[in-house]
Amino acid sequence: MKLEGRPICLRFAPRLSAHRGRLLSEAERGTPVHAGTFLRRREIVLEADLLKRPRELARIVVHELFHFVWLRLDNAARKSWEALLEDEERRRARGELGWSAEWRKRELTSADRTARGRRWREYVCESFCDTAAWMLAAGRAHDEHTLAASWRRARRAWFRSLLARPVLSI
Repeated sequence: MKLEGRPICLRFAPRLSAHRGRLLSEAERGTPVHAGTFLRRREIVLEADLLKRPRELARIVVHELFHFVWLRLDNAARKSWEALLEDEERRRARGELGWSAEWRKRELTSADRTARGRRWREYVCESFCDTAAWMLAAGRAHDEHTLAASWRRARRAWFRSLLARPVLSI
């Protein structure tokens, strides 16, 4: 697999948090986060403490890079991923492969799913990125991997077909 596109700037900042749609560093407010991605600016800001935890850093970087992949993924692939998640929902699959998808999944209502509203679309994207990180960088069990093995197999098969493409645009 080859990622191809304009350069993406990665930088580190201490004590990241998210507050009212903004990424903050060393602020006394907000929810602590590992990273923030700015698609238009082509920038990823990573929590500086991740430098002390290389495996976790790799997992977070892959997750953030796959936001760029998702943005440039063709509609057929996006719809196929969404259909996989809809099947999981219909069959009441619990858990996820990362916290960013997990908390969004917990917050979803049936109206969000039916209308394919903003919250559903954000969940679909985060699930895609968390699954990419699980596939490419997790390396071993992680406490954020709460999706059952049977559902993981379907996601692995889907991602293997995506990763078989010679190039993924970022």
